[in-house]
Amino acid sequence: MSEEPLREPEPSADPAAYLGLLARGAAVEAYDRPVLLARASGAGPAALAALEHAKQLALRVHAELEGRRRREAELSALFETAHDLAGLRDLDAVLRAIVQRARSLLGTEVAYLSLNDPARGDTYMRVTEGSVSARFQQLRLGMGEGLGGLVAQTARPYVTESYFDDERFRHTRAIDSGVRDEGLVAILGVPLMLGSQVIGVLFAADRRARVFEREQVALLGSFAAHAAVAIDTANLLAETRSALAELERANDIIRAHSGVIERASEVHDRLTELVLRGGGVHDVAAAVSEVLDGSVEFTEGPLPAECVDGHATRRGDEWVAAVSAGAETLGALVLRGQPDLDPVDQRTLERAAMVTSLLLLARRSAGEAEQRVRGELLDDLLDAPERDRRLLKERAARLGSDFDAPHVVLAARIDRPDPRAESHADRNTDRHVDPHADAHDTEREGADRQRLWSAASHLAATRRGLASARDGGTVLLLPLGPGDTAAELARQTAKHLGGTLREPVTVGASSPVGAPATRPGDIAPAYAEARRCLEALRLLGRSGEGAAAPDLGFLGLLLADPRDITGFVTRTIGEVVAYDRSRGTDLVRTLDAYFASGMSPVRTKDELHVHVNTVAQRLERIGRLLGPDWQSPPRALEIQLALRLHAMSAAVAR
Repeated sequence: MSEEPLREPEPSADPAAYLGLLARGAAVEAYDRPVLLARASGAGPAALAALEHAKQLALRVHAELEGRRRREAELSALFETAHDLAGLRDLDAVLRAIVQRARSLLGTEVAYLSLNDPARGDTYMRVTEGSVSARFQQLRLGMGEGLGGLVAQTARPYVTESYFDDERFRHTRAIDSGVRDEGLVAILGVPLMLGSQVIGVLFAADRRARVFEREQVALLGSFAAHAAVAIDTANLLAETRSALAELERANDIIRAHSGVIERASEVHDRLTELVLRGGGVHDVAAAVSEVLDGSVEFTEGPLPAECVDGHATRRGDEWVAAVSAGAETLGALVLRGQPDLDPVDQRTLERAAMVTSLLLLARRSAGEAEQRVRGELLDDLLDAPERDRRLLKERAARLGSDFDAPHVVLAARIDRPDPRAESHADRNTDRHVDPHADAHDTEREGADRQRLWSAASHLAATRRGLASARDGGTVLLLPLGPGDTAAELARQTAKHLGGTLREPVTVGASSPVGAPATRPGDIAPAYAEARRCLEALRLLGRSGEGAAAPDLGFLGLLLADPRDITGFVTRTIGEVVAYDRSRGTDLVRTLDAYFASGMSPVRTKDELHVHVNTVAQRLERIGRLLGPDWQSPPRALEIQLALRLHAMSAAVAR
């Protein structure tokens, strides 16, 4: 049997050519060349198939190598970021480095980072890279607003290929304007998490449509985790620096009084531990009592002048250290059972007083912050009830309020004699009027409003309601308990606030309002009704009381539906009101004083401080305007009611 002749290798048909391409790191386009050359040189189908198979294998190896190079670069960047965190000195610098690396590795035109603001309930821009728009760099996003607000609210990453065409999140004019100024189209956002808490969002964005791959989302999430660690580390460092500063001050005392080093150190450690673990004023008193081997008690109230100079002062067998903040005295720490204290122990008591003042101020600040948040929510219900009901309900839930329960709106005001009426009487009797009286009255009214708001806010917090300063008084939104009525709630509120402030506080209540969560638009009309009820109580001489419209009889029915009040007043005394308005006369006031004086011209002239002939002339003019029977019992009753309603409307308008 004859042997077949040996065949020469076909030109360019060697699959090993792809090894050379892989070794050189050639581009993907170069992998088509061996097949094309083999086909051009006449290679057979088997050779071409082998080459094609080798090509596919080589491309898979190439893709794997590229993936490994990319992951190596990502890991290198993450390692560098972790290295920066280890030597953290400047939080802004670390966050800026994270944003720059995220932008570089994802190949985006813009990257930025926002942080949540718990006090305002939104998220704001902290660091941007590649941004050119000042408006964009200053954006604040409410929870659930825009892509970033959605990420901050849900704690989940979100990506959009075309921001303005994406309806998954709520677009707002401010956010869309900022994004449009920056020219962004494709956006990826991932949450910054500390445990289960979202503290901000990390973004990567392009000014063109783009699909972000799953690996890129995961990579940005890794950078977000590093950013969260950086923020947490910076906060811990700040706390550490504060603690170190406190320790340094304690060391100064120790060096100056070497004989009591251990005792002073113990005091410092105990107080620092109390502050760090959130201890209270009585915890500080107990700790100092143990260290000084005596009985320490915190007392409130004014102190003698010699006890408020910032030093521990001996008073009989007691030592007193004032607890103060600036010029305000909050109370004192009183030490009993140790009549003799060395200078270091005196400083120990003084330091305890300083720590006590810080704790009191912190507690006050926290309380005032919560009061402001409660007031802001109530203001939103009154001024912007069209806002997202779900967000309003969530804000209420964070404050412990149940917006699914029925509520009552209450209008409250401290009642004192009207200084403007007294000034008017002074002018009519030529008595001397203090030129500074108006300024004093304004200052006192401002202080009254502040005191009333503070007391009402405390009451609202304990009743799981809301309170806000408004229209010269305070408005409250309180839940209505089972079996309660609006009138009873008004009486309880007037009694509580009056007892707290030791001043007469008048409270008007609205009719019950259904669940504010579903009908926030009912709050503003209910507040108007409560204000009308408040003014009616004051005009009826019932200052310091609380009531709802049903308590006021026929007047209450008018107050509950104000649509016909203006018509009734106009039909009854409209001619007199119009005459005063056009000529600057005082017929309405004369008419009111006439009825208040039992329809006696003599007593009326004493009330108005004018001559009796002037009263007679005014009554004659009133008779011509109202008709000859205006003093008959039926007409007189209607006129007096119209005068009351007119006065109430003018008071509410002010």
